[in-house]
Amino acid sequence: MLELDDVLEALPRVRETSRHTPIEYSHTFSDMTGADVHLKMENFQRTGSFKIRGATNRIMTLSDDEKAAGVVTASAGNHAQGVALAATRSGVDAKIVMPEYAPISKIKATQSYGAEVVLHGADYDEAARKAHELEEEEGRTYVHAFDDPYVMAGQGTIALEILEDLPEVETIVIPIGGGGLIAGMATAIKAKNPDIRVVGVQAEGASSTAQSLQKGQRFELDHVDTIADGIAVREPGSQTFEVIRERVDEVVTVSDPEIAMALTYVLERGKTLVEGAGAAPLAAILFNKFDYDDGEVVVPAMCGGNIDLNMLTTVIMRGLVATGRYVKIRTVLRDRPGSLETLLHIIAKKKANIYAIQHDRTSRQIGMADTEVEVDLETRGHDHVEELLEAIRDEGYEVEVLV
Repeated sequence: MLELDDVLEALPRVRETSRHTPIEYSHTFSDMTGADVHLKMENFQRTGSFKIRGATNRIMTLSDDEKAAGVVTASAGNHAQGVALAATRSGVDAKIVMPEYAPISKIKATQSYGAEVVLHGADYDEAARKAHELEEEEGRTYVHAFDDPYVMAGQGTIALEILEDLPEVETIVIPIGGGGLIAGMATAIKAKNPDIRVVGVQAEGASSTAQSLQKGQRFELDHVDTIADGIAVREPGSQTFEVIRERVDEVVTVSDPEIAMALTYVLERGKTLVEGAGAAPLAAILFNKFDYDDGEVVVPAMCGGNIDLNMLTTVIMRGLVATGRYVKIRTVLRDRPGSLETLLHIIAKKKANIYAIQHDRTSRQIGMADTEVEVDLETRGHDHVEELLEAIRDEGYEVEVLV
């Protein structure tokens, strides 16, 4: 099993390509939670993710013959970029298999770091099977995204930085996909200070490790469904799972709306961008997924900032809906002059801002003399939404909330 010495040996190798990322105290999230929250800003890492650490450690330990033959891997995006950059800096040819629906930003970034990208399969697991085929056909070394001791050790260097920069830390919250990050970090944390609590976080739609722990053995999901594509893995690694079972204190799950809200808060209040996987640890704190004391020093590992702009738009909108700052309503008006003006007067009086209006006179659910209207509105919170809906209904309208 992975040990502290493995992580310590990885540190000088990892420093060849990675940055020592900062820890920033957050007044906002400390006030919101009552904990003493410090953000480990690994989203500032080179390539935008912690993955460069493990990839560097693995590639730098290859033999000369292995380097000459090249490497291959599978990744949803972040590991791909880490392997691509680490391989290029070491003069090693890299071929990366990515899911067909991987964010275009991550595909282009991987190519820009010098790797050849092969698109295959619907998710990480299908891409991994293709990568193993290329491993056998071309004699390349497979650089696993998480289930490799050198990769785990490289990721564990994040914990060494946290312990160096914030020795008073009491709880560290870490996202879990395949488990390489938390396995490496938990190994270093528990060896250095076993009293520090390690909490793992998964998306509800990709909770393979949480379910595996409940069942007492590795469990593979039929599919994954989450906006946090960086942790959308069907099954934990065989090596990572054993480390997690022994060294992680607790594993919790967060929903996609909770991840979206955390990401939105970080963007708006923290003035920085994280991806869904990077927001998951903060979501676990904000939504009380585990117990912590007032003033407890808690560090969420913000593991990456690589988010596709289309996904970012979706996440922001979900965050606005979840916080009551955006609502779409539908109602029916008489199809005659002035009807819409009356409705808009009510909305304006309640100081809601209109994004868009859509008429539909063709619906079979309304009368021939009626028109169906959908209105997208900017609001100021759940109380404001309820006040607005009450005012509209008091005027005799039947209102349906669409989002």
